[in-house]
Amino acid sequence: MDRIKNCEEKFKTLFGGQPTVNEGNDPEFMRILQRFIFGEICYTGSLDDRMRELVTVTVLTVNQTLPQLKAHTAACLRVGVTPADIRETVYQCAPFIGFPKTLNAIAAMDEVFAENGISLPLESGERVTEETRYEAGLKIQSPTYGDEIAERYAWLPVPFDKAVPYYLTAFGFGDFNTRKGLCERERELLTVVLLAALGGAEVQVRAHVAGALKTGSTKEQIVCALVHAMPYMGIPRLFNALNCAKDLLEETRS
Repeated sequence: MDRIKNCEEKFKTLFGGQPTVNEGNDPEFMRILQRFIFGEICYTGSLDDRMRELVTVTVLTVNQTLPQLKAHTAACLRVGVTPADIRETVYQCAPFIGFPKTLNAIAAMDEVFAENGISLPLESGERVTEETRYEAGLKIQSPTYGDEIAERYAWLPVPFDKAVPYYLTAFGFGDFNTRKGLCERERELLTVVLLAALGGAEVQVRAHVAGALKTGSTKEQIVCALVHAMPYMGIPRLFNALNCAKDLLEETRS
């Protein structure tokens, strides 16, 4: 693997320019960063540039690294990711990281859209109404996760024994997973990455790895997404995610 050549090719594809050689105040650090991410990581595994960039946007949204989020929003557009798919990738972080951080990411994303002449607001992605959001969410949730959450939190005091599972279904699945744009398989795969990047959510990482497998991602694709996220979230969070789901991701070798 010629990682310097790979880095040059990938950098041009994503950003339309050349990687650092000796420019700037910290050229040595930038050479390490660019050659590792764009010369090695981007060429390891089966995911295409579109999905890799959506993985990157997810981690940068979670981490609130907004300057880099702007750069990779632009990179998404360069490799043909639709504005709607970028939007959905950011929007679906809200149930996991909260509204304020998601709003920060939306502002950064919209700034890049405006710079690229993309008219805002984008076409609506809504598919549910106030009357249908719960049932639509349940239709997505149940085949993959069953009634586990409702049963697990039945011990809560009234009214939270009913409210907490309802919010997960109507808000987490109904308001977001029903939207146009990303398919169910892509949403689950990005959720695995999101939870891994968040840290301290290994129980949920494991559950969503199982969900990603059920919705059509392969073991290799899940590992590839997590490894691609590693330079942005750090090695410990990669290892935490891999270790908590080892039995689900381990390949049977003859």
